Amino acid sequence: MAQHEKLIIMGSGPAGLTAAIYAARARLNPLVIEGFEPGGQLTLTTEVENFPGFPEGIMGPELMENFKKQAARFGTKFVLGNVEKADLKKKPFHIWVGSTEYTCDAFIVASGASARWLGIEAEKKYKGRGVSTCATCDGAFYREKKVVVVGGGDSAMEEANFLTRFASEVTIIHRRKEFKASKIMLERAQKNPKIKWLFDSQVVDINGEGTVAGIVVENLITKEKKQIEIDGVFVAIGHVPNTVVFKGQLPTNEHGYLLVNSETTMTNIPGVFSAGDVHDLRYRQAITAAGSGCRAAMDAEKYLEGH
Repeated sequence: MAQHEKLIIMGSGPAGLTAAIYAARARLNPLVIEGFEPGGQLTLTTEVENFPGFPEGIMGPELMENFKKQAARFGTKFVLGNVEKADLKKKPFHIWVGSTEYTCDAFIVASGASARWLGIEAEKKYKGRGVSTCATCDGAFYREKKVVVVGGGDSAMEEANFLTRFASEVTIIHRRKEFKASKIMLERAQKNPKIKWLFDSQVVDINGEGTVAGIVVENLITKEKKQIEIDGVFVAIGHVPNTVVFKGQLPTNEHGYLLVNSETTMTNIPGVFSAGDVHDLRYRQAITAAGSGCRAAMDAEKYLEGH
């Protein structure tokens, strides 16, 4: 027999847990499906300095643990695991976590977007210790230091320009001489005197003692490898929204991000809502994700009242 809930929230990052706080306080007794990486991308960062209310900053994992404790305080339930399958075409909605089946009257998708990584073994070791996917989150830690940005799109140009506010030198490493970045973003980076360029190259290794101290770069044409001393690596090769499980049920844009009603957080299916980075490819900040989690919970509460 499937376990029935009024409201299920998929995701335990700032969006999902804020939705849980609001929903729990509204006596909806939400169930949060945490995923296998509870807390989302903030658990990969070190100190968070731009979340309101923490003038001295707070560690990413600690911030997310506080979110969870606050949600639990009001009665939120948690399940560790990923949504393996979903049937949103009939009501109640059916959700499978592993082999366990759940049904619900309302469903909030707050599964986030995962950063694309380089795919080399060393970056796992240095995540949060010199390897980052968010200049806005971590750029301030690299004052007067040398960093590299890997990528060739708008996000890479934006990250590089932002990092020049802090770093003494920023090198953009790209696999080609041609860029996917828009002309205006590329020109902005090219005019920045702090930005250097390394074309036809890829990062094949990262090294250091505890934190990043250097990288090994391979020239894709000559196959020559060289060691470069740097203090930080920012990977800016895009994000992948975690929406595959809803393919054919929830509409997405060309990048895979969920589409929502322009005035609410509801998707094309009444009773299914979206919160956070799973539909937001523009801002991707903890505070904006939390804000949309609040909106989704309020929208879900209003929907449930009417149904």
